[in-house]
Amino acid sequence: MPGTTNEIRKRSIASIGYEFVAPEYLPKGKDEYYLRNIQNKNGISYRQLTAYEIEVLVRNRNTSENWNKLLVSDAFNPELVKNCKFYGLVRIGKLEAFCLEFSDLKVPVGLYNSTIISCDFGDNVVIDNVNYMSHYIIGSEVIITNVNELVTSDHSKFGNGILKEGENEDVRIWLELCNENGGRRVIPFNGMTAGDAYLWTKFRDDEVLLRKFKEFTEAKFDKLRGYYGKIGDRTVVKNCRIIKDVWVGSDAYLKGANKLKNLTINSGPEGKSQIGEGCEMVNGIMGFGCRAFYGVKAVRFVMASHSQLKYGARLINSYLGNNSTISCCEVLNSLIFPAHEQHHNNSFLTAATVMGQSNIAAGATIGSNHNSRSADGELMAARGFWPGLCVSLKHNSKFATYSILAKGDYPAELNIPIPFSLISNDVTKNRLVVMPGYWFMYNMYALERNGWKYKDRDKRTERIQHLEYDYLAPDSIEEVVEAIKLFQKFTGKAWYKMSEPEKEVADAEVILKGKQLLDNEDPVVDNLEILADGFENSKRKVVLIKICKSYKIFKELVQLHCVNQIVQYAEGKSLAGFQNIISTLPSKSTASEWMNVGGQLIPRSEINLVTKKVRDGKIKSWEAFHDFYRQQSALYPMQKLTQALNALNSVTGINIKKIDEGTFISLLNAAVATKEWMVKGIYDSRSKDYSNPFRVMPFENQQEMDAVIGKFDDNSFIKQQMEELEKYKRKLEQLMNSL
Repeated sequence: MPGTTNEIRKRSIASIGYEFVAPEYLPKGKDEYYLRNIQNKNGISYRQLTAYEIEVLVRNRNTSENWNKLLVSDAFNPELVKNCKFYGLVRIGKLEAFCLEFSDLKVPVGLYNSTIISCDFGDNVVIDNVNYMSHYIIGSEVIITNVNELVTSDHSKFGNGILKEGENEDVRIWLELCNENGGRRVIPFNGMTAGDAYLWTKFRDDEVLLRKFKEFTEAKFDKLRGYYGKIGDRTVVKNCRIIKDVWVGSDAYLKGANKLKNLTINSGPEGKSQIGEGCEMVNGIMGFGCRAFYGVKAVRFVMASHSQLKYGARLINSYLGNNSTISCCEVLNSLIFPAHEQHHNNSFLTAATVMGQSNIAAGATIGSNHNSRSADGELMAARGFWPGLCVSLKHNSKFATYSILAKGDYPAELNIPIPFSLISNDVTKNRLVVMPGYWFMYNMYALERNGWKYKDRDKRTERIQHLEYDYLAPDSIEEVVEAIKLFQKFTGKAWYKMSEPEKEVADAEVILKGKQLLDNEDPVVDNLEILADGFENSKRKVVLIKICKSYKIFKELVQLHCVNQIVQYAEGKSLAGFQNIISTLPSKSTASEWMNVGGQLIPRSEINLVTKKVRDGKIKSWEAFHDFYRQQSALYPMQKLTQALNALNSVTGINIKKIDEGTFISLLNAAVATKEWMVKGIYDSRSKDYSNPFRVMPFENQQEMDAVIGKFDDNSFIKQQMEELEKYKRKLEQLMNSL
């Protein structure tokens, strides 16, 4: 309102450090310190100062309105407290004449040059040049130096989307995931998994379920006012400006941050978290082992454990899954599952659900061009999403597992149900081109290595959810089975269009014709223009290429996956002999739809059951819901085996329970052959990098090339794959011998 002024209230100086909690919010019989006393678990016995200690403190230019409110441990050394102002109840642990050293920082134990209001300190801390410090509990061997402001308010929530007594609903923190209009918003809480966030955003038509999720979240916390901020043991905080309402675990490192407000920073020996220079982070939660460096801006966010933000990245209204890295770019209103990579300054991602093992290239613009009259579009990308350089996509779009998009400005919305595809915008012929099976034909090295690297980089210590990293898994196999049916349908249509264009043909006849052509590898297929329906929201052609080869590969993948699951099952049960293996395999034959729930693959039927239990009140907390994830992790191998057997039956007609020994051996031999060409593909796709004349061009000789990019023969991943192939062949040979 024009003409108004800042409200500056004048109170007695003796009030500093007291009445942290307003009287109306204190339970009967409690004082303002009751929550502080519960929080402080350091076990230190505090006493009042002696007359000599007060004399030393005054001589060292320390002040206090009431020295009786400064309590210390028996091992307190007043000589190590200099030029400090104390207000309210302050409790100080052991102070000994040591220095603490961390990296290149070496500082003496003690409290120096600081204003300290109503705080608790553990043993042997360093507090130096903290201009304003209030209502914090500090652990032992903590270093805090050169901080402008370190404060906690009585209504602190530490990034959790809860309300305190007397607060209105409009101050609650929500994360507006997946859609910019807030229609899929969720309440963040410490410990939220990607699966929790996904299910909360997914079932928006289930009001009872959504209400239960909100109740779960509120039940994790109380509404009491008066919690203190906390900085855990051995944490180092230096050269930061504003830290307000921040809870920090042990062994963290905060250096040079501009502003940290309303945060939980989980940290400890299981994952030491760090925040670096120039960062501004507000209303968020960081998991164990997270890092944010060099000018990061994060607002309304959750970073799951071992994720990173670097080099000016902006993360706003988003959930970032475990073991992910975002650098330089902007991510808004997105739900990102574990193992995501996005490294480039001009890439942009908004209003997206990206289901992990993804990589967003430089110049990718995903979400800037909405096709609605409001900003309510969405993009859904299954595992392995790789939009290439300068890709521009329109919302709404949806992509199957391991979709890779060639550089281009895609003019219309896309719905690509075929996995492992290369999608290209053919501007010259004004058409969309989809090459199924691209990874297996031309880039096996990257496909196989990515699956290996994501497992290798999974640093989680608490594995509530089982994350699937293999490219052959229930979600991709389910899509492969459906893709095979689409190949048959589209091929049959193309054949009739070319051979009998006037004839009206039933769908069943079209599919049968396509199946015959593809199963027989009829050369005529290569001469057909095979068009797809419903892949792009436009009237131009969508052309499928290399269908014969893709069809053969996809069928082999189904067989390979099934054999792999049978072999793992037999090994786990120590089974040998044809009848022993076959007779104990599951006989369930009904197909099950699968969901990727935060990186964990779960049958849709199981999700339906657990959400019903939530609605019925049989599951009453997030902890109990997380037990469901653990239970599904235990059930997953058998569920995956059952699905693999169903897929084999659907694609080949083979019922594993009814085959003879000869057919089983043929399946094993086929799996070995498939594995051999895949490993050869790994070798060949990488060897091109050493033989392509344009790759060789920068080097004057082979020695220079070897020095820069390494010798091809020394490639450890290829060696590993060769060794694993030999082990695989021996394993299947032993199994066949046991029959």
